[in-house]
Amino acid sequence: MDDQQRACLLVASRLLSYPENTVEERTAIHECIEENIHSNALRIRLYAATSSILDVDEHDRREIYVSTFDLRSKLGLYLTGHEFGDSNKRGAAIIQLQNTISKFGFERVDDELADYIPMLFEFLVVTPEDENTTRLIRRLAVAVQRMKDSIPGENPYAIILYVLMEFIFDEPTKEEIKKLEFDREEADLEDLPYPMLYQ
Repeated sequence: MDDQQRACLLVASRLLSYPENTVEERTAIHECIEENIHSNALRIRLYAATSSILDVDEHDRREIYVSTFDLRSKLGLYLTGHEFGDSNKRGAAIIQLQNTISKFGFERVDDELADYIPMLFEFLVVTPEDENTTRLIRRLAVAVQRMKDSIPGENPYAIILYVLMEFIFDEPTKEEIKKLEFDREEADLEDLPYPMLYQ
């Protein structure tokens, strides 16, 4: 992964994180693009992705963010959620990811799980490549492809997912997609046998 691709991952991490201060976000992203992105095609696409997201009113953007990523499993921002769904394998996979991150001397600074995709993008930006990071890139490629295939084209976040698959990740193989489908356990959404009371 070259420096330009790493910068693209950093921009994607910012755009796919929960919306904060739009003015500060836009400034930081534009500086990153100007300083690190030399491909005109990638630069144009990243500016389009940034505008698509940051031009939305901040309150509306938060609502869109939550409805896009928090309520739809195919668009969830947690890697092992894509890989294992509600399977009990997911917990072990998160621990394994945390061990990989810790091995490189990094610690999480927020409350997100170790498989939070924007955080994993930033991890790849600052981590030297080895077999663990190469494997992580392939895993992320499968998850991002799944998200790209699931997001409506009019969604403001669609462009950045397309950019990631066009410029960063190789298209997953049929075997990788088949493995994802095989390993993932869907949530049991049947009616519960008794009423739930919330206070």
